[in-house]
Amino acid sequence: MQGADFDAKGEVRLATNNKERELMDDMANLFSIIKTLEHLEAAYVRDSCTPAQYTTHCEKLLGQYGTASKLLGPDFTLRQFMLDYRLDCPAAAHRIEVGVPITIEHKSDKGGASISHVAEATQAYITAMDGLQLERTAADQLQPLLCDLVAALEKLTILPREFDGLRKTQTWLEVVNKMKASEELSEEQARQLTFDLENSYNNFLRYLQSS
Repeated sequence: MQGADFDAKGEVRLATNNKERELMDDMANLFSIIKTLEHLEAAYVRDSCTPAQYTTHCEKLLGQYGTASKLLGPDFTLRQFMLDYRLDCPAAAHRIEVGVPITIEHKSDKGGASISHVAEATQAYITAMDGLQLERTAADQLQPLLCDLVAALEKLTILPREFDGLRKTQTWLEVVNKMKASEELSEEQARQLTFDLENSYNNFLRYLQSS
């Protein structure tokens, strides 16, 4: 096997340092996300899960895909990744391209909502919540995340005027804008922001599914 790196036992070594091992782990994680999403799409078509179960798991997988794909750098493309690793997952690829579960996609079509706007808001929520989980609580880290979320929600004209998620996110953005770039939220503030975002996101999904 020309060019391969072998260990003392004669086994192929896929990584020679921590950076390469992390990259291999990230690619393996992405591979499993895509395969799982393919199986989920098939399960929904076969009526093996309820629409609510499908939507919850699909949203989670799409969020995980968004986070995992960013770890592979700016040159990453889904098409090339699937070609390189012989991933035959057309349903998963389509779902990733659309950006939202089929249950929300169909309701968006009927209700006149732009699928791209729904997907944008969904990803903005997930990115903001992921940032908090990674303890990115400095003003210069939170400001772009909250700004993107406010902008995405404002594009969704199907949301009712009384939708509390937009108002609360705008309030938090005002708080962050008054902070110095290096200043961080307190532990209590970070916990409250996480709670507000999670509640807002769940209400957002419930509204899309019921509209």
